[in-house]
Amino acid sequence: MTEQLMERLRFAGYKVTPARRAVLQVVENEHAHLNPADVWKRGQQIYPALGRATVYRTLEILTRIGVLRPIYAESGSTCYIRIEGGHHHLICKDCGAVIEFDECISDDLATVLEDRFSFEIHSHLLEFYGSCQNCRPSRPS
Repeated sequence: MTEQLMERLRFAGYKVTPARRAVLQVVENEHAHLNPADVWKRGQQIYPALGRATVYRTLEILTRIGVLRPIYAESGSTCYIRIEGGHHHLICKDCGAVIEFDECISDDLATVLEDRFSFEIHSHLLEFYGSCQNCRPSRPS
């Protein structure tokens, strides 16, 4: 897969440097939410000279060419996820906790939308905002 990501970079007019290759490997190998600091730490294990600025620039490029999608947390921080497929979250508006879940009820909706608007859907992001178990007020039994 890293080869495919490198080809996408080249096709978009970007050079594939050793530093960018390290970021691509981290993006490919991690299936969790990726924050720039974690990408930098893991990327340095692959390419020790990897700089923070290169990580940020590469994540922006990967977002621009449709490989990653940013997710903005309440705290103002940004994480990145792979764009293909579906992605589902419960997000606590109080503490910013993010709970990822796999169950997807939107597949039927996607089919309806594709038919109705003659639109081919490649991925989706479904987020519900509320209060987590730790933040919501206790409810009397």
